[in-house]
Amino acid sequence: MDATEIHTAAAPAAIGPYSQAVRLGDLIFISGQTPLVPETGELVSQDIAEQTKQVLANIKAIVEAAGSSMDRVVKTTVLLMDMADFAAMNAVYAEAFPGAVKPARATFQVAGLPKAARVEIEAIAH
Repeated sequence: MDATEIHTAAAPAAIGPYSQAVRLGDLIFISGQTPLVPETGELVSQDIAEQTKQVLANIKAIVEAAGSSMDRVVKTTVLLMDMADFAAMNAVYAEAFPGAVKPARATFQVAGLPKAARVEIEAIAH
């Protein structure tokens, strides 16, 4: 089975030697997305809710470029700079996944994220 790179201009370009996403069979592995605005490459703001919305918009653009949708996301990993942001992030996150079956998820607090982002989310979809 061959891996295929997924790329879209509707999400921020990779800022390192990695793909926005890779398809392997029926699975799509989406690299960690930070709250960068695709057109500028800059953080959307310092507000955790706005950052989470931008991250999820970036993931949605990649998932759709791969021919899938947000309701087919099966697993996410959320990285937060501060667990005090969990409730605000979680409220926005819940809006992105309104279906009956929510993705499996792990959430971690980390020491730092690229460009001093407050949140990063990676995902797996089918």
